[in-house]
Amino acid sequence: MNNHFIHPYSGKVNVIRQPANEAKHATVQNKHSFAQQLNETIQQSNKLTLSKHARLRMEQRNIHISPNKWGQIEEKIHKAQAKGVNEPLVLLKEAALLISTKNHTVITLLDRKEAASHIFTNIDGTIIME
Repeated sequence: MNNHFIHPYSGKVNVIRQPANEAKHATVQNKHSFAQQLNETIQQSNKLTLSKHARLRMEQRNIHISPNKWGQIEEKIHKAQAKGVNEPLVLLKEAALLISTKNHTVITLLDRKEAASHIFTNIDGTIIME
């Protein structure tokens, strides 16, 4: 047979209570921190990134796109994604970009003169920006 021994706890239990206003403040602060972190994460995930291939093409062809123009492209990409577009062709004055809306990545990039002689396949939308 198994013999089981039960040892009663005879010590004191110390309960430390945090004042109600401090607990409430900490909870509000945590919620604010979480909301702020969530918003920052969402904003970062909505930023366009360049694939290694697109970055190389951009450097080789000496294509420069201003930060303001990148912001406009991001806005158009979000609108296209909301309409169900997955891989749009974005035409700018200086360049043509093929972008994945799923992962917010510029897949490839060409200057406009080079783009004029290409046939683009596997796109499901076009964004023309002047």
